[in-house]
Amino acid sequence: MTAVHTYASDVAFSPAVKSIQTRKGSREGYAHAEQRGWRTEVDENLAAFLADANSFYFATASADGQPYIQHRGGPKGFLKVLDKQTLAFTDYSGNRQYITQGNLSENPKAYIFVMDYAHRRRVKIWGEARVVEDDETLTTSLMPKGYRARPEQVILFKIAAWDTNCPQHIPQKFDAPDVAAALAARDQRIAELEAEVAALKEEKAAG
Repeated sequence: MTAVHTYASDVAFSPAVKSIQTRKGSREGYAHAEQRGWRTEVDENLAAFLADANSFYFATASADGQPYIQHRGGPKGFLKVLDKQTLAFTDYSGNRQYITQGNLSENPKAYIFVMDYAHRRRVKIWGEARVVEDDETLTTSLMPKGYRARPEQVILFKIAAWDTNCPQHIPQKFDAPDVAAALAARDQRIAELEAEVAALKEEKAAG
């Protein structure tokens, strides 16, 4: 059963968390933040962030609270926005352990953690999820075109709250294709400059 929260951030700031914040001196600051409100709907910034993401971590827990985190990857934008409170992605056939699906069958609470290492940004999304099987139309609509994976089912994620973090301690990393493209552009520019220098040398020698 979904708990009733006074503030959207209560999905993370439980009474136990607030007690520790009070003891360690951060409760007053977070009390002001929770009154301003965590976001509960997809806005333009989150939509753009997700459209550029090719990877995220998906957390679930069993009925007795045993946590499990699974990586999900695909082409940019494979985590799709269906509406202002619903995200969805195609669940590809994998190692067939079905830990995530088993957890969701008895505990719908879930969490999405998206990292952008290149720009040192991260987004945390709390909510509830469910698995949709045998809906070929939905699965086809969410499957990235041309991506070499076998879709097995769909996971729908209903957003309860989301927030961002500061970039502190995030290592800056770049995807290999982006690095290759940057190096190719650099090499092309070097070749152009070398050709210009060679042409100038020929003009000078001819003159």
